[in-house]
Amino acid sequence: MDINLSDLVRGNVLKLKPYSSARDEHTDVADIYLDANENPFTWAYNRYPDSYQRTLKDAISQWKKVNADHIFLGNGSDEIIDLMIRAFCEPKINSVVTIHPSYGMYTVSADINDVELRYFPLDADFTFDIDTLIHFLKPEDKILFLCSPNNPSGNCIDTAIILQICKSFRGLVVVDEAYIDFADTESMLSYIDKIPNLIVMQTLSKAIGAAGIRLGMAFMDQFIVGILNKIKPPYNINGATQNIALERISDQTFIDAQIINIKNGRLTLNTCLESLSFVQKVFPSEANFILAKVDDADDLYDYLIQQSIVVRNRNKQYRCEGCLRFTIGTPAEMDSLIKALYAYQKP
Repeated sequence: MDINLSDLVRGNVLKLKPYSSARDEHTDVADIYLDANENPFTWAYNRYPDSYQRTLKDAISQWKKVNADHIFLGNGSDEIIDLMIRAFCEPKINSVVTIHPSYGMYTVSADINDVELRYFPLDADFTFDIDTLIHFLKPEDKILFLCSPNNPSGNCIDTAIILQICKSFRGLVVVDEAYIDFADTESMLSYIDKIPNLIVMQTLSKAIGAAGIRLGMAFMDQFIVGILNKIKPPYNINGATQNIALERISDQTFIDAQIINIKNGRLTLNTCLESLSFVQKVFPSEANFILAKVDDADDLYDYLIQQSIVVRNRNKQYRCEGCLRFTIGTPAEMDSLIKALYAYQKP
């Protein structure tokens, strides 16, 4: 199905003349900068950062094997979610769709922008029928969010299913791959330059271990990058974040070692949970967490709190009744959790 991306953009955004910073007006290197009202006394961060994060994008381009022109960076992935809804969805007219249950910020961002969010309910095993989803989508829907691996369930959506949705849907298909580094399922990144309505989000908050610097990455058609650049704040990625990110992604050996440790921890915890009498079901996970259904989620949650161990109680979330979500921690943390779980088990 052919799609014209400009037809999806809100009319006022398409016509918008973006803010022009001082560095946008003069991009060459100079000896003296007296154009941006900065404090002239030099230290690492007295100057405004590069508004378009060129050096960092070049590094990410080499790391992810994606052209830098297809990269957009946000102050966390949450900013990117918000910007996409603002750019493409008319309040009270358009809608966005997400599988349910899934990551909660899709709902929050839609509500903030007064855009209807429609939930497509997953089956009990957190899967869905593609034909049912395609028939669920309406002309008013501008964005479909697919979290893969999904949060809180941990399972991935098959690549062939996502490709079929992209062909059938006349809106944007946003695949949130925050946890993809822990998965055996392939990333959708290789399809970015082939499918114009596909957007892939990734993050430095999970496998890269840099949640504190708040850096989200989105890979998309160059036209969409241009639209988001029009409406983003001028300096949305601060200089410290850019520098730390450059340092962090330069050590792939260290990153790979951490991913292996977390995947090993996931396997160990999975084995433990399946052996416990009070655990009714352990859901297969390709993320850095495991969702498990237990006899009494609230009681087990309170017990773990008493042991100074905090997990996520998902008991009141749709399809997650009776479930707790366990993030994979360090080997020492997992040892403490496993000991606490065995101690909780009734004789």
